[in-house]
Amino acid sequence: MLTLDKIYHASYVLKDVIRPTNIVHAAGICDECDVYLKPENLQITGSFKVRGSGYKISQLTDEEKARGVIACSAGNHAQGVALAATKYGIKSLICLPDGAPISKVEATKNYGADVCMVPGIYDDAYNEALKLRDEKNYTFIHPFDDENVIAGQGTIGIEIMNEMPDVDAVVCAIGGGGLISGVACAIKSLNPNIKIYGVQAEGAPSMYESVKKGKPVCLDNVSTIADGIQVKEPGEHTFEYVKQYVDDIVTVSDDEISSAILKLIESQKMIAEGAGAAPLAAVMFNKLPVKGKKVVCVVSGGNIDVTILSRVIKRGLLMTGRQQTVCIELQDKPGQLLAVSKIIADKGANVISIHHERASEGTDVNGCYLRIVLETRNYDHVKEIHDALINAGFKLV
Repeated sequence: MLTLDKIYHASYVLKDVIRPTNIVHAAGICDECDVYLKPENLQITGSFKVRGSGYKISQLTDEEKARGVIACSAGNHAQGVALAATKYGIKSLICLPDGAPISKVEATKNYGADVCMVPGIYDDAYNEALKLRDEKNYTFIHPFDDENVIAGQGTIGIEIMNEMPDVDAVVCAIGGGGLISGVACAIKSLNPNIKIYGVQAEGAPSMYESVKKGKPVCLDNVSTIADGIQVKEPGEHTFEYVKQYVDDIVTVSDDEISSAILKLIESQKMIAEGAGAAPLAAVMFNKLPVKGKKVVCVVSGGNIDVTILSRVIKRGLLMTGRQQTVCIELQDKPGQLLAVSKIIADKGANVISIHHERASEGTDVNGCYLRIVLETRNYDHVKEIHDALINAGFKLV
């Protein structure tokens, strides 16, 4: 059984394995509450996962250690297992879904593990790992549905309570549920009045649907930029702990997650992956009843693939009104572009690109279209520009 004593023991065992991640005050994230960050994206391996895998591996028998360990992961658990196994001199094999970011695959190899790429998503990698475990007699390190793994993740809860005992609410992302199970058990055991909220991606709401239906649910398919929480089915243990300790679960869209990633980069100079930014997205977009409260968001990881970071930033810019495409129908006569440019300049927007094309069949023979991509401050600024163009007699398409 998971107990507070076990979580404290994990905290003692891990003190020489993990890096301290002190809470950071994040002013300007949300006007309605006081936001703090627990930056596990700065943890060794770039994710909280090293806590659970490190504690689990430390508790193996000599015989289990001799046989070697196997794990499956979308990336962060893989690195945690690889690092912990190498630290204890144990051979490790990691099954990764073939869609895992290349950066995570290479990092896993660099921490000393052998890697087996499996076609599909996390659940396919999980099934392959179980098959190899039975064939080769490895010890399987579950990414979330294991008491020792959950206890390791729960050390985050103890650290939050030690550093900020007056916290009102703690927000965690949920994939399989190992992180929030451990954190919620630790915090609720120490102070039952503190609220614990879970956040899932709209495209992978397995725990959200499971709690709603009262039993673990396996989704047919999952899709989200938050690959770290892209899980079809929660664990049996974690489902029970979430039911027992977690006050509520909400979902956030990929666009909201992108906005949160962008906010962390700009306001905190901090890189988070999709799963790490999900709790912040829930607070930023008022999904939780935390008005006037002191809130800690657990930024669970920072291992975002740099090749998709630019796309995520662009999504975040569009979502928050920082970038806008305006299409204007013009009369094809001199001075039109000058008039449009003057309005945009007067309103303080920046032109990123312009595309001008003649009208096509079925429109005014003297017409043309001007498509402009603008850098703007927010949606109010966008509306201001739209209104000024309309008031000047231009037709927006």
